[in-house]
Amino acid sequence: MDTPKRGLDLTKLRVRPLAERRSLSQLEQILIDPDASPPPCPAGAAAVIRDCAHAIKAARSIGATVLLMYGAHLVKNGLGAVVNRLISRGWVTHLATNGAGAIHDWELAFFGRTEESVRENIASGTFGAWDETGRFIHIALLVGGLRREGFGAALGRFIAEDGTELPNPSELREKLERAPADAAAPAIAELLHAMQKHQLAHGRLTVLHRSKHGSVLATAFEHGVNLTVHPGIGYDIISCHPMFNGAAIGRAAQTDFELLAGAIDRLDGGVVLAVGSAVMAPQVFEKAISCVNNLRVQQAREVVRNHAIYVVDIQDAGGWDWSRGEPPKTSPAYYLRFCKSFARAGGSMRYVQCDNVVFLHNLLSQLERG
Repeated sequence: MDTPKRGLDLTKLRVRPLAERRSLSQLEQILIDPDASPPPCPAGAAAVIRDCAHAIKAARSIGATVLLMYGAHLVKNGLGAVVNRLISRGWVTHLATNGAGAIHDWELAFFGRTEESVRENIASGTFGAWDETGRFIHIALLVGGLRREGFGAALGRFIAEDGTELPNPSELREKLERAPADAAAPAIAELLHAMQKHQLAHGRLTVLHRSKHGSVLATAFEHGVNLTVHPGIGYDIISCHPMFNGAAIGRAAQTDFELLAGAIDRLDGGVVLAVGSAVMAPQVFEKAISCVNNLRVQQAREVVRNHAIYVVDIQDAGGWDWSRGEPPKTSPAYYLRFCKSFARAGGSMRYVQCDNVVFLHNLLSQLERG
């Protein structure tokens, strides 16, 4: 019988200062001015964008959820200020992104630069192994766990407040001894362990975020709008760090999934925008809406209905007209998860083959026309 194999000891990873990384994107070069004229739309997209703007206005008039789910390319394409305008003007009521979307947002706020060459850095074992990114995001999540904050709120607060306060370890020990069965005990224990293992001093930890004006995380936090983050363990570069803590990430992600489900419970007559997220948005949305409907059925309430879903990506729709319903399994379009999952989620779904900058900038322009 084979002896069970041990995993890698990730605490031995060697990380480097972020300043040593050759970053491919710089905030001031990519950030789009929301007051500039939006780029022209491709044929067919303009009408859908106008329809989407009308649907959002109708949703807001009845207090229904307008949910923007997006991938990391939205951040790397410089749409932070455009999305921040959508937040500040009250057009979106909930935002959701993946782990990479949050990481790029944080790096741009802190460092003013983000993105690296995967091909070059995997070969040298340096891909993702950047100290500040892994260290500060983990600290934000660990401290946020004491407040039972999700990933988005914890990191948004960390950016907006330029750091955090690390509690005295003796106080953490006292709380654990006094109430070891309390719901907050695991978060307390994780933070205490991290402070001891990684020699984190208690007191004020100041981390200046000089480019927070482009941060969606910070803007959402400051406006009291939920921005939830839906990561996968091992998906993101913060896994490539000695502080990697799946418990802290998972705890924050669970809180955010519950917040997302709460937003979907208010989706009747509302709008979902899935922009450039081929995996996270459809996968997370279908589970969250199923949870909502599960509870509604128990309460003899109607399932979520009358919601409009707009899915935006630059890929074609597999040669299928999704207004006809779901394609057969013999069609390549059947395997487009970003269309299929949303088409199955009730309401009406429209797919728009469009660049995310073109779609969102033109959508903002339509909404601001009054």
